[in-house]
Amino acid sequence: MFATTTNFRSLLDRLLFRVRHGKLSARCRTLWLRLCGVSVGKHTLVPKIYLTWPHQVKIGKRCILEPGIFFKFDGIWRPGPSIVIGDHAFIGRGCEFNIRKSIQLGDHCLIGSGAKFIDHDHGLQLGQPMRRQPGPEAAIVIGSDVWIGDNVVVLKGVTIGDGAVVAAGAVVTKHVAAREIWAGVPAKRIGVRT
Repeated sequence: MFATTTNFRSLLDRLLFRVRHGKLSARCRTLWLRLCGVSVGKHTLVPKIYLTWPHQVKIGKRCILEPGIFFKFDGIWRPGPSIVIGDHAFIGRGCEFNIRKSIQLGDHCLIGSGAKFIDHDHGLQLGQPMRRQPGPEAAIVIGSDVWIGDNVVVLKGVTIGDGAVVAAGAVVTKHVAAREIWAGVPAKRIGVRT
């Protein structure tokens, strides 16, 4: 009798693990997010993510997203979407999209864990707190087939061309041309893909 109870308990534990961590919960979450206003393409399952304005997020088809991504539209309500992820993209765990204007990620992009995309700054005028001042904003555009390594920071107004590579830990403040390889803080060109 003890063996039967143990086997049943083991089977139940495995079943609950699959429900909690498997495709069923991701499908339910994806359906819920669609109902809330997130545009999710076919064959994309959404893990546990965080977002402020669901209608501002559009995720393409056949994307792979890891848990803990933060889609933060940093502003008041306005028509969207402002955060647009292309088809077949991979976005690693703990990435942050801190967007006030817009960001576009092309198809087949690889975004490493912990990457951050910030399209705005605070004001720097004396006389009032910086956090209360409006700052400059500029859209971020990431081309297709771009690889952005872990913990990269991409700042306002940057365009990264098709096929470019940005090494882990870089801080990108300037445009990156197609197929170039950049690294460092601030990021600089270190090569070209041939």
